Amino acid sequence: MELREIDLNLLVVFNELLRLRRVSAVAETLGTSQPAISNALNRLRKLLGDELFLRTSKGMVPTPFAENLAEPIGYALGAIHNTLNAQSVFEPATSARAFTIAMTDIGEIYFLPDLMKRLSEVAPGVTISTVRNHTVNLREEMESGRVDLAIGFMPDLKAGFFQRRLFRQRYVCLFRQGHPLAREGMTLKSFGSAEHVAIVAAGTGHSMVDEVIQRAGVPRQVRLHVPHFVAVGHILQTTDLIAVVPQAYAERTLKPFGLETAPCPVKIPDIVINVLWHARNNREPANQWLRQVVFEEFSR
Repeated sequence: MELREIDLNLLVVFNELLRLRRVSAVAETLGTSQPAISNALNRLRKLLGDELFLRTSKGMVPTPFAENLAEPIGYALGAIHNTLNAQSVFEPATSARAFTIAMTDIGEIYFLPDLMKRLSEVAPGVTISTVRNHTVNLREEMESGRVDLAIGFMPDLKAGFFQRRLFRQRYVCLFRQGHPLAREGMTLKSFGSAEHVAIVAAGTGHSMVDEVIQRAGVPRQVRLHVPHFVAVGHILQTTDLIAVVPQAYAERTLKPFGLETAPCPVKIPDIVINVLWHARNNREPANQWLRQVVFEEFSR
């Protein structure tokens, strides 16, 4: 097959069907009719000799052949888009660029206050939106350019991505000031006898904490499970519960909530916090600028 045989618009339809999975949604996004999208899909099926998408109760599901095409087509379209819209320089002081960054709630607590302060000084027109890395298909969103950067512990983003380490961090035990453990010290015995709040943090690397503690054979009394970290400081402030949290989160909650930390008596591997970006944005000036700001502000 020669490239001259393929209409680039067909690949745009293919890419949007991968993302949205519904003909009606693609038609609305591209500003055309549903019959036009169906016609484009039929043309692409004939060209490639595959059904590409199958209708199911959950929408249009890609075939294995379509899934194999997803990454290279997404990358190629992104490269073409960036080339056609490329700027030789990025001027942060006058830019009104809107960036989207994927991070967890811990990331928002730790990174956003300092990042927004820095941007107000050097790029007052730039805006930031955040998305949770586990509530979107992060790989697809970054391949398509809808998410510019990801910050955090994200070991699943490998092929097609660049990353730069910001820092390593350990896990610590967190509890209120005046807690009996503040006087007695944190031992395996006291850790096992204390009542815990466990943070599920689905879709993030932090889920390994419970697995490591369980494999170590250390019993603990989990009194409360919560899906994220946002409320943990409030909970610990007024109870005798303890939590095992990343040190970056602990640093941001000690003073506002009157908390203390102690080394965790269970050996939990350190985690590496990275800033990650897709290869399609590697040379894009605005993306280069933002990740450099993040690195200067938070690397250690």
